[in-house]
Amino acid sequence: MATTDRQATTLALAHALSAAERGLAVIPLSRTKLPALRSPHRDDPSHPPCRGECGRFGHGVYDATTDPTRIRALFAAAPRATGYGIACGLPPHHLVGVDLDTKNGTDPGGALRALASRHGFTVPPTVVVLTPSGGHLWLSGPPDVVVPNSAGRLAPGIDIRGAGGYLVGPGSRTEHGTYRAAPGTAGLAPAPCPPSLLRLLLPPPRAHHPTPPSAGDHGQGLVQFVLAAHEGQRNTRLFWAACRAHENGIGPELVEPLVDAARTTGLSEREARATIASAARLTGR
Repeated sequence: MATTDRQATTLALAHALSAAERGLAVIPLSRTKLPALRSPHRDDPSHPPCRGECGRFGHGVYDATTDPTRIRALFAAAPRATGYGIACGLPPHHLVGVDLDTKNGTDPGGALRALASRHGFTVPPTVVVLTPSGGHLWLSGPPDVVVPNSAGRLAPGIDIRGAGGYLVGPGSRTEHGTYRAAPGTAGLAPAPCPPSLLRLLLPPPRAHHPTPPSAGDHGQGLVQFVLAAHEGQRNTRLFWAACRAHENGIGPELVEPLVDAARTTGLSEREARATIASAARLTGR
């Protein structure tokens, strides 16, 4: 490895450890801004969805940690890492990232100011990270609210990084340039997200899908099994419940109730439907 690459990895590790001291969970990133460690299940497409339950590295944002020993181990396993990612949505900050991307002629800063004026909020002083194509604003969300990731939903050039997403940390080097904290903001804590802005970040309410009567008590039990899932076991529980539903001939009837239950635990609708579809394929339904 070139000396400059080794220096970039050393610097990225130092910045990642510093972020972890502030309670921010981190993972090593490559120059492409993607997680630097490949999935241990990449050669086994039939492997059930895994978010690190197997105990190995390579699960993207689900490897994120504030433990310095584990961070050093992650970087030791990723010697070509030149940056680090900061997981969003985790305690204690429940980080929400507002990504302002000026590529393609967009004016995300102007769009955010227009939204603030229209909905009556002010973005408080907070951490600002200058990026090669714009900037990131760090905000803190409530602990009991799951903010989803979105791209361009608020306005062109404004992407939101929420639960299950990550932000490239300041000090990272990528193939497009270096990320750095804006002067005067590095020592700030992520400011609370204004309530009016938070409402814009949340998806509209969905119609509730009760468990169909024909699914019986077993179907209701499977839904409750998913609702009882904690972080780190949500996908596994959903996959297991969907497999049992299909094996018992009630899979199609339970799709919507299981999706609703999974979203209640913090999974996105896309993740939930993909997991249920995988269970259907595995059971031959």
